[in-house]
Amino acid sequence: MWQYIIRRLLQAIPTLLGVSIIIFFVFALTPGDYVDTNIQLTPEKAHELKVLYGLDKPIIERYFIWLGNVMKGDFGFSLQFQKPVTSLLNDYIWNSFLIAIVSLILTWTIAILIGVYSALKKYSWFDVLVTLGVFAAMSFPSFFLGLLLIKFFAVDLKWLPVGGMTYGGSNSTGMAYVLEVLKHMILPVSVLTMLSVGSLTRYFRANMLDVIRQDFVRTARAKGLKERVVIFKHALRNASLPAITLLGFELPGLFAGAIITEKIFAWPGVGHIHMQALDNRDYTVLMGFTMFLAILTVLGNLLADIFYSVADPRIRLK
Repeated sequence: MWQYIIRRLLQAIPTLLGVSIIIFFVFALTPGDYVDTNIQLTPEKAHELKVLYGLDKPIIERYFIWLGNVMKGDFGFSLQFQKPVTSLLNDYIWNSFLIAIVSLILTWTIAILIGVYSALKKYSWFDVLVTLGVFAAMSFPSFFLGLLLIKFFAVDLKWLPVGGMTYGGSNSTGMAYVLEVLKHMILPVSVLTMLSVGSLTRYFRANMLDVIRQDFVRTARAKGLKERVVIFKHALRNASLPAITLLGFELPGLFAGAIITEKIFAWPGVGHIHMQALDNRDYTVLMGFTMFLAILTVLGNLLADIFYSVADPRIRLK
């Protein structure tokens, strides 16, 4: 197992190297940057900043300088926020991780339970309602769904806060702070979950419909095993194998999808600074965040392979 993990990590090096080339040159060759588009800077000051941060060097030389710094954990300096990109991401990335992880857990839990039950109750009223709800949730854009939840739960019913991570001027500590954050994250997590759960639910339903008709399930029932054991230990374990391959893209996908959601709910996550960097063409921040997503994708696929071997003992990671 450990030899496989180490080998996969070594194989990820050329992949990330190729991704870094694409990321850097896409942003570096884009016309205009934060210095060029800042109308408050005089030509002399703009030239001074370009020299100071190495933006006047040839693009090939700039890439190798940037790559060398990235390998040391330094993603550059943000001219807009006036702080290192690594420090900037560290300030906001954990807030994004919080809603992404909670949303991921809820998405898979709901998708498994509803998908399995829909397969067992095929063409029943429950299955029809689930199918209708799934496609309805998937058809709404994230910004519309977010505004709809804000209007209903925050403005009309006043059950939940409109946005933010805590109340303005709050000095809560300990458990009071935890409860305050949990209350504020209900709406953004609900949006991310509703947008992701639909396709995964249909995936589990389709896989379960295929598995429960196979011979080994009928054999398990014929041996007198309880229906719960047959479904969740034998059928679900096999039905989850194709879905596990999606796990490698789920977490990076949640971060990408959270960009708009965090903006709607004023959640202080990495999506919030990503939108600001995009508006002001702070390409150093954009390159750092995109590279972070690439690393997350590689690690996610590695975890998917490991979980795949756990779910199917016939697979040996060598």
